[in-house]
Amino acid sequence: MPHPALPTANWADCYEIDVRAPTLTAVQAAHMALGHFPPWVKWLMHLRDAIVAVLGLKTSSYHTSGKLDMIGMFPVISSDHDEVVLGFDDRHLDFRIVIRLRRLTDGRQIISATTLVDRKILLGRLYIALITPFHKLIVAAMLANLGKRAALT
Repeated sequence: MPHPALPTANWADCYEIDVRAPTLTAVQAAHMALGHFPPWVKWLMHLRDAIVAVLGLKTSSYHTSGKLDMIGMFPVISSDHDEVVLGFDDRHLDFRIVIRLRRLTDGRQIISATTLVDRKILLGRLYIALITPFHKLIVAAMLANLGKRAALT
């Protein structure tokens, strides 16, 4: 940090996967990773939505009901061939997911998934502290799914 996708971020993590998919774009990788969550992740997101709705925060359906360009349940902020930035802002925190490709000379690519969060108020800090263990499991599942799907291309 700082990261250009969210210069005010005060929490971040990054995970990578190595894939042999030389023609894969960042948008395709994001769709593979974020467009096909396992049922247990969908269940956790429904639980999250029920809890945050009580707190007056945005649920995942808040974004999918508009005319935004979406990948999975996340609005696209920007994209090019090698990077796509997704995320949204809320009163407790702003967050971004950055899917970035780094091409290697042997036909492989390193695909990174960076999560950036600006925890704006105490509720944002508490929220991130609570969800971090689940976040790590979800990102691991997301990248494993991406690896399986990229191998089929």
